[in-house]
Amino acid sequence: MITDTHTHLYSEQFDDDRNEMIARAKEIGVSRFFIPAIDSSYTQRMFELEKEYPNDVYLMMGLHPTSVKENYKEELAHVKKWIDQRNFYAIGEIGIDLYWDKTFLKQQQEAFRIQIQWAKEKQLPIVIHCRDAFDEIFEVLELEKGDDLRGIFHCFTGTLEQAKKAISYNMKLGIGGVVTFKNGKIDKFLNEIDLEHIVLETDSPYLAPTPYRGKRNESSYIDQVVGKLVNIYNKTFQEISEITTENSKTVFGV
Repeated sequence: MITDTHTHLYSEQFDDDRNEMIARAKEIGVSRFFIPAIDSSYTQRMFELEKEYPNDVYLMMGLHPTSVKENYKEELAHVKKWIDQRNFYAIGEIGIDLYWDKTFLKQQQEAFRIQIQWAKEKQLPIVIHCRDAFDEIFEVLELEKGDDLRGIFHCFTGTLEQAKKAISYNMKLGIGGVVTFKNGKIDKFLNEIDLEHIVLETDSPYLAPTPYRGKRNESSYIDQVVGKLVNIYNKTFQEISEITTENSKTVFGV
C-alpha cells in the first residue's frame, strides 16, 4: 500500500483521462490519495472527485498562499465555513510563497497563522506550502509550536538543518519528484533523516520525477520516488511503502 499525501487529482490537466490515471496509480499500489485545496474556485471539483472515489480520496481544506490576494478575507471565510460544516483530513495547503510575488507577504503570514489556529481547534494536521520562505514559515511555526501542532512540510526542498528544524515542529517531510532530480540536493542528506519522518507525495500534475521531468506528473509516478528512497535508505520497495504509509496515518489519523 502506497500513500500519495499530496495530489491535485481535480486539476483540469486530468480532465481527459482522470479515471485511467487513477487506475494506473492503483495498479502500482497507490490506494490513498490526499487532496490539498487551493482556493474556493476548486472546492466544487474536490467534492465531485470525492463523490466519485469515496474510498480512495481524502480531502483537505485551506487557502494556498499564492491565492492570498486582495480578497483573502473572503477566501478565508470560505475555508472557515467548510471546516465548520463537514469533515476534512487536514488544513492545507497553507503557508508562504515568495517566489512569484512578495506583495502580499503580510497577508500570507496572517492567513497562514489563522489557518494553523483553526487546525488546532479542529485537532487537524496542517500541510505547509513553502517557496523561498523558510525563515518566514519558521517564524510563524515558532509562534504556534506545541503538542497540538503537527503536519507535513510538503515538497520539502531545504537543507539538512532546515529539515531538522521542520521535524522539531512535529512536521513530516513530504518527499516527491525533487528527490530524483540531479540538482535536487535533498538526496545528498536524506539518509541522515530517519525514515519515520518521511511521507511520500507527487504534487501531481506538477513536479514529475525523473525520467518524466517536464511532463505532466501523475500519482503512478510515485514509484520513481519510492525507487530513489530504496537506494537512499537501503530498504525494499515494500518497506518504504509500508513505513511511509504508517507515517501518513500518524499525521492524518486515518
